[in-house]
Amino acid sequence: MISGIEKILSGEARAVARAISKVEDGVGDAAELMKAVFAHTGRAVVIGITGSPGAGKSSLVDKLALLYRQRGERVGIVAVDPSSPFSGGAILGDRIRMQTLGLDRGVFIRSMATRGNLGGLARATVDAVAILDAAGYDKVIVETVGVGQDEVEIVKTADVSVVVLVPGMGDDIQAIKAGIMEIGDVFVINKADREGVLRTEKELEALLSLAMRPDYWQPPIIKTVATESKGIDDLAAAIEKYYEYQRRTEASAERRHAIARWRILELLRERLLARTLAADSASERLDQLAAEVADKRRDPYSAVETLMEKPEAGSQKPE
Repeated sequence: MISGIEKILSGEARAVARAISKVEDGVGDAAELMKAVFAHTGRAVVIGITGSPGAGKSSLVDKLALLYRQRGERVGIVAVDPSSPFSGGAILGDRIRMQTLGLDRGVFIRSMATRGNLGGLARATVDAVAILDAAGYDKVIVETVGVGQDEVEIVKTADVSVVVLVPGMGDDIQAIKAGIMEIGDVFVINKADREGVLRTEKELEALLSLAMRPDYWQPPIIKTVATESKGIDDLAAAIEKYYEYQRRTEASAERRHAIARWRILELLRERLLARTLAADSASERLDQLAAEVADKRRDPYSAVETLMEKPEAGSQKPE
């Protein structure tokens, strides 16, 4: 174990990959590994990038990572991909698009997705970021697909959250109204060479003027054309500016406290669920209860109550 940790801390790519696989799959010594890693975290700048599919997030991440590499910084990229709840596994589109970066030893790219019955995508992703942080990566970029609950939770744990929009997509603005507004520290209008960029910018400015943040930060709006590397320097400057700003404010400590609380709750949920399902005959009881709920013979709430009872008590219930 000690030699494994030392390999991670020295930034050995294989050791880092193995460690991330452990926390993703939740294998036996994953918790011990994270305990050892935790003391060495807190040095990387973690950048969360989210937005609707098709906004060009992957291209933006690609160019941002290239810029950081040109500055001599090591970059870790975690691409949170959607996956089928039936088949699991990550879609590797992001890796295909990032083939040039993938050849660079100063860049580590990992795709992650929900696996198994316990989910735990958000927790596993945050743990993967911690491993990359401990491994000495200066910047860790987390790209999420879509703006669902898991994605929002992941981006909330970043030091700087970037929300990507594109002109002419009213749905993006609607998504912001639906709750993503509060997590954006920097807003990017990508594909800014398209028609409608001014309208999107005005709509965004109007929405931002209605929101008062606890840290009094006014999120900048950066226009980019990622495929042509336009605006990438401005984006990197805005990310750095907010990172420096929030380190000087009281809200920074509150944010770290909220993230720590969330991480504990995520682990607690996962452990309690795992413990419940690890009980004797829990799988059979779950299948039986699922059949009863599917046939409308029982409601899901009483099914959960039955599962939470001790097996001995549950076995006394009539079939």
